[in-house]
Amino acid sequence: MLKRLLRVFLTPIARLMFRPRVIGRSNVPKRGPVVIASNHRSFADSIVITLLAPRSVSFLAKSSYFTGTGFRGWLSRVFFLGVGAIPVERGAGQAAQDALEHGLEVLTNGEAFSIYPEGTRSLDGRLYKGRTGVAWLALTSGAPVVPVALTGTEDLQPVGSRIPHAAKVTIEFGAPLDLSRHGSPESGRARRAATDEIMEAIHRMSGQPLAGVYNEPPAANVTERMRRLFHRERH
Repeated sequence: MLKRLLRVFLTPIARLMFRPRVIGRSNVPKRGPVVIASNHRSFADSIVITLLAPRSVSFLAKSSYFTGTGFRGWLSRVFFLGVGAIPVERGAGQAAQDALEHGLEVLTNGEAFSIYPEGTRSLDGRLYKGRTGVAWLALTSGAPVVPVALTGTEDLQPVGSRIPHAAKVTIEFGAPLDLSRHGSPESGRARRAATDEIMEAIHRMSGQPLAGVYNEPPAANVTERMRRLFHRERH
């Protein structure tokens, strides 16, 4: 009920702020599990997808948005719960797998779940290599994947800005992808091929230059580089 009320209240406001151009709304299945896989250009991307998608969409958000105190903490908690956010601890290894399990639970319940294959937002406008957690979700749940390209959200809330600005946003929902032919979710090769298919679809719609690498800060030491090597493919 909270999600419905906030969606009804916030969507008109979002349309005034975002001045959105929405393409391919009919590509999103009206019912049943579906993975919404998008490029990531702004903190505001999840809000844009949630309010402009033709159905309710859940997404992961860092747990600190739900643990604040006082009126401000309550307001943050109500807002993020209302727009479909699921609190998770961020990180690699077990924390990342736990986040995927949350997404799988949403899909198992027949709902829509949004994820960014790049992992974190692009600060230079390039499209980074996708992490294979999105393929694990799709292949494990059997849900189709709708690729999404966002344009203009980087102007809606530029890096370092806490207050959203009015900006023209375009969101394009691509044709659903059935990735089952790639094989088992336990196969690293299948997950990689399925993820590459998703990223190619996003690239065709967004037109972003390809980075060809994962989007992550430089590793500080040898231990960190080894951790990333062994955890990269699932997440």
